[in-house]
Amino acid sequence: MIPAIILQVTQTAVAASDTIRDTMVKAASQAVNMPITHQPVSESITLLDLLMKGGPIMIPIALLSVISIYVFIQRYFAIRMALKQDDNFMNNIRDFIVDGRIEAALSFCKSANRPIARMMEKGIKRIGRPLKEIEESIEIVGKFEVYKLEKNIIILAIVAGIAPMFGFIGTIIGVIKIFHDISLAGDVSISTVSAGLYTKMVSSAAGLLVGIVAFVAYHWLNIMVDKTVQKLEQNTMEFIDLLQEPTK
Repeated sequence: MIPAIILQVTQTAVAASDTIRDTMVKAASQAVNMPITHQPVSESITLLDLLMKGGPIMIPIALLSVISIYVFIQRYFAIRMALKQDDNFMNNIRDFIVDGRIEAALSFCKSANRPIARMMEKGIKRIGRPLKEIEESIEIVGKFEVYKLEKNIIILAIVAGIAPMFGFIGTIIGVIKIFHDISLAGDVSISTVSAGLYTKMVSSAAGLLVGIVAFVAYHWLNIMVDKTVQKLEQNTMEFIDLLQEPTK
């Protein structure tokens, strides 16, 4: 009885071993014959390549961005120069006028190439006339100086308005291109609509970005002009008060 059981266990073990061996052989054979699949490789894209995918509409958007940068830099330094002022300027004018050195005061104003200097020069030339007339002459010169400071700033406002419109035109062009490519290919796949989607999205983003930058630059320069105007008005009041001192 016991030898029979031992024989049966031995036969079962041998059968299991053969089954495992056959399974491993089949798995190895399938692994050898299995086709090799390559993992998709992500392609890197540069900023220039991405902008080029926006299409021809990117040309006017790029021109608008260049114009905005030029106007901002040029006006920024011009306004900053006008905003920068010698703290002793009005003190020197006061000393010249109190001492009766009118010609020296005029020469001092001419040597300083700033809006406040030109305004004070006009006021000094009117000394001896009614204060109302002196104040009006200074205000007139001040208006011209402010006009010079605000020159070309309006261009930034124009760019801020039309740059997003060019982006919207790019969106329309992209949609038209998508439908055109679909009609040629006869199917709706990513490869078919990708070119139109690039044109649509890139042009829209570029137009909005240029418009936002121009909008911020426009208001930034306006704030600087307002600060300059406040300083000019303050100096004008100091000059008028100075002319009233001898009559007190």
